[in-house]
Amino acid sequence: MAEEDGCSSMMEPQFEAGETAADGMISTADSISCGSGQNKTDKVDLESNVELEEDVRDFNLRQEDVVRQELFHDEDDDGDSGTAYFNLDMAGTRLQRAERIGDASLPDTFQTNELLYYERFKAYQDYMLGDCKTSEVKAFTADYLEKVLEPCDWQAQWCTDVFDVLVEVVDVNYKELKAQVKLVVPLQCETRGCELTEEAMNTLLEATLQKVPLQELRVVFDESGDFDQTALALEHLRFFYKHIWRQWDDEDEDDDFDYFVRCVEPRLRLFYDILEDRVPAGLVAEYYSLLARCSQKFQEFSSLRNGISSDSESELDNVSMVEGLRMYEQMEALKRKLRIMENPLLRYVLGYKGPRASGGRMVHVVSVSTTVSQLQSLMADKLGPKFSGEEFEVQFHSEPLLAVSACYEGDVVIILPGHYNVTSSISIPDSISVEGFGLPDEVVIEKKNKGDSFVESTGANVKISNVKFIQHDAIEGILCVRQGKMEMENCVLQCETTGVIVRTSGHLTMNMCDLYGSKGAGVEIYPGSVCSMVGNGIHHCKEGILIKDFADELDTIPKITMVNNVIHNNEGYGVILVKPSDAAAAQGEAAQEDTPSDEQLDKEEGKDEMKSEGKLQVDVPVIVVDDCSVKEPVSYSSCYVVPPEFTEGNDAIKRELVATSAKKQRLQKSRLKELGVTKADDNLLSQEMFVSIQDNQFRRNGMGSFGTFLY
Repeated sequence: MAEEDGCSSMMEPQFEAGETAADGMISTADSISCGSGQNKTDKVDLESNVELEEDVRDFNLRQEDVVRQELFHDEDDDGDSGTAYFNLDMAGTRLQRAERIGDASLPDTFQTNELLYYERFKAYQDYMLGDCKTSEVKAFTADYLEKVLEPCDWQAQWCTDVFDVLVEVVDVNYKELKAQVKLVVPLQCETRGCELTEEAMNTLLEATLQKVPLQELRVVFDESGDFDQTALALEHLRFFYKHIWRQWDDEDEDDDFDYFVRCVEPRLRLFYDILEDRVPAGLVAEYYSLLARCSQKFQEFSSLRNGISSDSESELDNVSMVEGLRMYEQMEALKRKLRIMENPLLRYVLGYKGPRASGGRMVHVVSVSTTVSQLQSLMADKLGPKFSGEEFEVQFHSEPLLAVSACYEGDVVIILPGHYNVTSSISIPDSISVEGFGLPDEVVIEKKNKGDSFVESTGANVKISNVKFIQHDAIEGILCVRQGKMEMENCVLQCETTGVIVRTSGHLTMNMCDLYGSKGAGVEIYPGSVCSMVGNGIHHCKEGILIKDFADELDTIPKITMVNNVIHNNEGYGVILVKPSDAAAAQGEAAQEDTPSDEQLDKEEGKDEMKSEGKLQVDVPVIVVDDCSVKEPVSYSSCYVVPPEFTEGNDAIKRELVATSAKKQRLQKSRLKELGVTKADDNLLSQEMFVSIQDNQFRRNGMGSFGTFLY
């Protein structure tokens, strides 16, 4: 029995410091035959010993994969996570080869420069930086690299502005962010504007003590997958110091705050917004100009500061200190502007120009080429009658984007007939007017590449008329009214992905327009917005008009006007309202303790109960409905008889919107009572929805004229 205990204890692998699992298991295999020599059948022969070694090797490889997955895979991630490339066991997650273009003397590298925003975001947040302070960035980065990089015996291209040369990494200094390398012989390199020999390269490496920055290394492609994480980590390091880190971050006064939240996230978001054409070209140019000026000013300030002696009281040093304070103030002003532009909510503040300093107004005429007869017509029909005053000047442009970027408050853009291609979003921060000189099909603006939105309006009063917009790959819409008022008249909107979006605080007036082709809703109306649609055609979309849920107590009720629109041939509903399901709403109400019923609320407010057929009569917003009997002429509507089956959706839409609004008001009254407001001021509850829904026609919509989407 003692022998058995001794045998079992010997069979348990005990690993010494520095000993691998494989070594421990192999050494243990030699002692499996413990005990007496009588049980000869228990001895491990040579053949079984070889099999055991193979099993141990397989076990060791599996353990390495597990460790690698644990380092790079979040437990909360599911299979379709954007960071699935960290998991090497998943099909299709290996890094791809980046084939070298041109000179084939150098081997291919890994393709790492096409990572998505979320992939970089997660790498910096979860693995590289976490919640470190600015002063801790280098230490956190070194710790991250030490866990991920292969320490030696891998090849890479040392890439500089002058040459690319093949080297082998023999050691990594993580704190210095440098690698010790040796030249791969025979020499394999590609030079730009110079000649490079093996002797000259060795001399250069000796001068650098055989050390090169990790950011300048690109790992040579290897199909085994052993160096995928090394290549990926170097890409994150390279990208960080090229696009995220600033020279002045080390001297940040807010060192007690999370560096990732304050700096990394907004700068990363801005980089991808610029990459995906979500930021106007003028704003991009201004940002990089500010960045270059701030970098130059910081270098000048640092040089001046380093030249001042702390113990000296000479007049020259005193002058230098005054100059240094002036440069410091200039640098801080530039840094503040950069922070504003890096903030997605504030960056458009700098895009607003306001009135022109001279006080005049400009008419911007857009045309690639024009004829004399077109100019004569322009002068006779437009410029002469409307803009002949002394305050107007005329400026000519070849592209609509250039004209809009050059506008100040009150300017006018006139676009002559033609087909204009734009490659970035058209942002309108000032109150201007954009009109096509001709029919919409004659004045066409087409967006070719991908971006958040096509036309983005934040101006107080913007008007667009007689223009056709053709959209490709816009994520957020062919037109997005973020704030201010946008008036569209006689325009054609040819969508490919999403349609018109009216954000909270936005005000859209859309008259006599034609919108079609959206893979989502033709028009999306957010809570708190104002949307007036008269005489439009909305067709061949996924949904015609989508009204976002406004039932939450914090949301403001939208104000909607829909008159004489023809909503037809949409795949789903003509109009759809997104709202919580009855079960979800009941849970929300039950969560509020001691929430009074509708009947109790009426009693407490001293109102008379009026019940009809068991239903409680409640106050609802006033519905303002235009009809054909109105005495004043209505320019946008024509009174003609429409079959009832085409207009029956109007009443259904009104009933649903009013019911949702009334329910919201009851919840607000309940919330006020919880806060101790026993007699609520009617003005506090006057978020009444101005609803004018009249004579809209609904034809051949796949699921009917009106429906609700419950969540």
